[in-house]
Amino acid sequence: MTAAAPAPQVWPTLRAKDARGLIRFLVDAFGFEATAVYGEGDLVEHAQLSWPEGGGIMLGSDRDDGSPWQLTPGSFGCYVVCAGPDALYERAVAAGAVVIQEMNDTDYGSRGFAVRDPEGNLWSFGTYRGEPRAQ
Repeated sequence: MTAAAPAPQVWPTLRAKDARGLIRFLVDAFGFEATAVYGEGDLVEHAQLSWPEGGGIMLGSDRDDGSPWQLTPGSFGCYVVCAGPDALYERAVAAGAVVIQEMNDTDYGSRGFAVRDPEGNLWSFGTYRGEPRAQ
């Protein structure tokens, strides 16, 4: 942890029609690590996928169980910081991610790309780590 980039403590969360399939895709295509997956059979009650460079996401199966935490599958979007976007782009495309923005360099110094996963969620990967926080 540095003063410019504190350890991530925000965990984006999503629901999936096929949570186990989405977990496999996110591990294979992007390199997330399945740190915890709870549930029986096709049902995923809770999963934590850790990003190797810090932070991660949480997800579970779409279900109508009266929970106040209802999210529409396929409506998620996330930006993920990565040190090697070119290699990750090749990995994601090889695993079947649908490219929605080709590899590019931005005017604010980031290099990255964006794809759609099999559930329809949007994923943007790039080198931009955000601006330093005011002290």
